[in-house]
Amino acid sequence: MSYTTIETERSNGVATIWLNRPEMRNAMNDVLIAELTDAVRNAQADDDVRVLVLAGRGKAFCAGADLGWMKSGRGMTQEQSSKDTGSLANVMRMLYDSLKPSVARVHGAAFAGGMGLVTACDIAVASTEAKFCLSEVKLGLIPAMISPYVIRAMGENLAKRYFLTGEVFDGTEAHRIGFVHELAQPDEMDAKTNAIVKHLLQGGPIALGECKRLIRDMAGRPIDDEVTLDTAGRIARVRASDEAQEGIASFFEKRKPAWVRNNPQS
Repeated sequence: MSYTTIETERSNGVATIWLNRPEMRNAMNDVLIAELTDAVRNAQADDDVRVLVLAGRGKAFCAGADLGWMKSGRGMTQEQSSKDTGSLANVMRMLYDSLKPSVARVHGAAFAGGMGLVTACDIAVASTEAKFCLSEVKLGLIPAMISPYVIRAMGENLAKRYFLTGEVFDGTEAHRIGFVHELAQPDEMDAKTNAIVKHLLQGGPIALGECKRLIRDMAGRPIDDEVTLDTAGRIARVRASDEAQEGIASFFEKRKPAWVRNNPQS
């Protein structure tokens, strides 16, 4: 499909989606969100795609929502506005729920909704020159749709500060507080991102999806009899799978498993 606000690349099991409104610092409007949704959906449906990478063209990752688009909500009914803005919530949920792991490659500004896209991905690599900001309150808005993902990434206590102050913080601080996983010099961004992608490609595709489910289902749960039975049942089911049996066989036979042998980048 031909897009006007994003670019897509696919190579060796990796689908890279580039936000491509550089003149607007990749600010999101209804067109970009619709195209991003379509690209993520297509990548999820493609059996050859193992990993998604989300990145931005130009000087910024994503400056958040296009304020011209946001302004258009003034003339909408509550129902119309909820449907319009809900499209961003839906694409973040798609990334978060995807059984295929995703990596955010963050440079320049990642403001407001841009921070939501970062945290909807599983792993984030940030440039030392990246800038982060939850700027909504300074515009009389709130970071509602991105809040579940951002709060999970930085924790409730830090969310209180950054949601309320709208301060800008840099990549070094984002790494220090655990908001991003890796910090890289600008000229090392591709190398750092590719190194993480290479690790992801070495994991069993089904196992990676099951790990994502496991984290979501176990986070915050008490360790009780129900959890004990649940986790025992999960490993019993997974270890009987063809993928697990191939992985175990490859270990004893001192060879790479089929999903690695079949991917030149692994």
